[in-house]
Amino acid sequence: MEVLREKVEEEEEAEREEAAERAERTEKLERVTKSAEVSREGTILSQDELRDLEGKLMAIEIPTQADHSVISQAPVDVTKLPPSYTTNSLKEEHLLLVADNFSRQYSHLCPDRVPLFLHPLNECNVPKFVSTTLRPTLMPYPELYNWDSCAQFVSDFLTMVPLVDPLKPPTHLYSSTTVLKCQKGNCFDFSTLLCSMLIGSGYDAYCVNGYGSLDLCLMDLTREVCPLTVKAKEIVKKKEKTVPKKYSIKPPRDLTSKFEQEQEEKRIQEIKDLEQRRLKEEEDRILEAEKAKPDPLHGLRVHSWVLVLAGKREVPESFFIDPLTARSYSTKDEHFLGIESLWNHKNYWINMQDCWNCCKDLIFDLGDPVRWEYMLLGTDKPHLSLTEEDEEGLDDDDDDVEDLGKEEEDKSFDMPSSWVSQIEITPEEFETRCPSGKKVIQYKKAQLEKWSPYLNNNGLVCRLTTYEDQQCTKVLEIKEWYQNREDMLELKHINKTTGLHVDYFKPGHPQALCVHSYKSMLPEMDRVMEFYKKIRVDGLVKREETPMTMTEYYEGRSDFLAYRHVNFGPRVKKLSQSSVESNPRPMVKITERFSRNPEKPADEDVAERLFLIVEERIQLRYHCRDDYITASKREFLRRMEVDSKGNKIIMTPEMCISYEVEPMEHTKKLLYQYETMNQLKNEEKLSRHQAWESELEVLEILKLREEEEEAHTLTISIYDTKRNEKSKEYREAMERVLHEEHLRQVEAQLDYLAPFLAQLPPGEKLTRWQAVRLKDECLSDFKQRLIDKANLIQARFEKETQELQKKQQWYQENQVTLTPEDENLYLSYCSQAMFRIRILEQRLNRHKELAPLKYLALEEKLYKDPRLIDFVKVFV
Repeated sequence: MEVLREKVEEEEEAEREEAAERAERTEKLERVTKSAEVSREGTILSQDELRDLEGKLMAIEIPTQADHSVISQAPVDVTKLPPSYTTNSLKEEHLLLVADNFSRQYSHLCPDRVPLFLHPLNECNVPKFVSTTLRPTLMPYPELYNWDSCAQFVSDFLTMVPLVDPLKPPTHLYSSTTVLKCQKGNCFDFSTLLCSMLIGSGYDAYCVNGYGSLDLCLMDLTREVCPLTVKAKEIVKKKEKTVPKKYSIKPPRDLTSKFEQEQEEKRIQEIKDLEQRRLKEEEDRILEAEKAKPDPLHGLRVHSWVLVLAGKREVPESFFIDPLTARSYSTKDEHFLGIESLWNHKNYWINMQDCWNCCKDLIFDLGDPVRWEYMLLGTDKPHLSLTEEDEEGLDDDDDDVEDLGKEEEDKSFDMPSSWVSQIEITPEEFETRCPSGKKVIQYKKAQLEKWSPYLNNNGLVCRLTTYEDQQCTKVLEIKEWYQNREDMLELKHINKTTGLHVDYFKPGHPQALCVHSYKSMLPEMDRVMEFYKKIRVDGLVKREETPMTMTEYYEGRSDFLAYRHVNFGPRVKKLSQSSVESNPRPMVKITERFSRNPEKPADEDVAERLFLIVEERIQLRYHCRDDYITASKREFLRRMEVDSKGNKIIMTPEMCISYEVEPMEHTKKLLYQYETMNQLKNEEKLSRHQAWESELEVLEILKLREEEEEAHTLTISIYDTKRNEKSKEYREAMERVLHEEHLRQVEAQLDYLAPFLAQLPPGEKLTRWQAVRLKDECLSDFKQRLIDKANLIQARFEKETQELQKKQQWYQENQVTLTPEDENLYLSYCSQAMFRIRILEQRLNRHKELAPLKYLALEEKLYKDPRLIDFVKVFV
């Protein structure tokens, strides 16, 4: 009763306010009328003043709103759209009435809220409910199965058109099919298309009508960091504290002055504090410069985005998706300032919560009717569970509950199916993505450019340019992504500050190249090459080169070589101009390291080998034994086998200096040392040859890279019939041959004179006698064929009749001894034989009737044949 009384009082107060406003308007009208009468009586304008006033009035231009309509600029013929676009079904008309009733109740109960966005006009100017504009669709492309790829496709494929009035939702909401054809739309069109794709992929997605910040509504990313520039956080492993051993040696006593250490630490800390203060002031200055100007329409700008609730598709937490930028946000993000309503393809909800703190305090429990008021009763969201007291109160009044339930059942209304046609994206549109194949996005100190595949001749599909200043004038670095390159180039990173170029390759390069870092493509410069180890036979993983050194790293070799470092000396200058290949750099020192070979003892397994070429020495260091501190070492003095006088040099103990960890276990004799030194000489020659081959390989790779950069050939799949010219030409040639063969067969089938003309000599002209003879032969041959066909049918008819008579005679003779099974077989045979005889008789009679007609038809064709018509007429 109290509630009813309050409502009555509110209605009476509203009526009093309306009466007061009506009285004020009446008084104003009377005052204006009186002032006009006084002005007419007291003042009379001259003709010049009237002309001047008229000119001023004509000069005033009434500002008109810009028409951002998609359909007015779209190449879509509205007359060719399906009937569901131009008319409403009975169920849709009923839904519009329900929506109008719901809107009136909402306006009456919440007069301070803006009108609901329920049934805007479509491209045919027909009102359609927003939920029926959604068309859940699962795209046939695996790349569009997840929310991030769907959002990125919508953001790239469409061009954003701002709302006509930033303070109101649009008056038109077009179908997703029209938006895809036009490739442009406002935020509501973006959200409708993205929500349809997400619902079709299994997400619990909703279109949201709310309020956003200026940057969000205008798709301004100049104050946002580009996602491609954000580096992944490196996980820092904590160093495990080593437990000190009980009998470990104590470190020497520290005799430095602690006072001096404290003073030095204070001085260093003061320097750090000053530097941090300076950096903080610089950051504050930059933030103040980058800070956006206050928006006079803050909190009033209408925007639409997509809400994805947790639950389906293993979504752990609800989040927002801005369809204009394809970025995901938390539901508590400051860019989203409020929500008026949201909807999916089944229902429509109104937000009844206060948005004074933006969307941070909103609870997205759509089953709660206190926080979210839904329009249709048939919602798929579960209602809140009732407490025990509420259940007891309901039990006391069961009859009322049953009546209420019946009323609700009677008032329930299911959402009509979508009026939008099936959303289709062709493979060409999916591949092209961006409008006209290119899109540019401006970020904070960065610019991102996107192209469709095969649009650029070099295969460039994306470029990220990073700048040092906010005005984007000084370039720091450039990243370029490529696709379909024959040289397998995938990414090129250019650092403008250091001049360093880094090329990344996919597997499949002729030289198994993975990463190439360089500053110049000239040989014998600083560069790093990384290779795919599983592709190369020699197990080379990495090669580092400087003007005087070259370092190579290996993995998985049979000789356990893991590292080779070559030091070069200054090149000897020659009088004649020689190339790098003919005049290689002299090698001074070669260092090789080997992994542990478990089949050899540690004292015989070489860990490091040094070839001191200029000093003619070879140093060996072996692997260290387990639980040993030092390792065995040997040094050989590599002398010439023959001295200056031609005498053979004998191996002496001074030529091999060795250090043995366990000298008492075994001693190496001079013969063993001599054989080892000869073997090391051969290995030194092999190492020098391999290093020389590595230099040649570097030159070959550099030459190949220059050719690839000049050609930048793109690979085309054999299944891509539009771009593959060879496949296209071959297919067209095959189709042409098949077409010609078909025409030849058709002509051969229809030409009755072809077998007879083939008997004549080629190229000879027909005479009158030959033409008459051809006509007679053709007619006689056709007549004989008709007779042969009649005789064949007659022979088959007589054969079937004789076999049936024989079978009947056999049955008369053996009728007494036949079993029931034999009689059934006899009867079935007789029925089949009679059927065949009847068919043959019909065919024979039909042939006799049609044979004369066919003969006359052929005779008439021969008389009209262009090759015989002149001779036959003269003869006749």
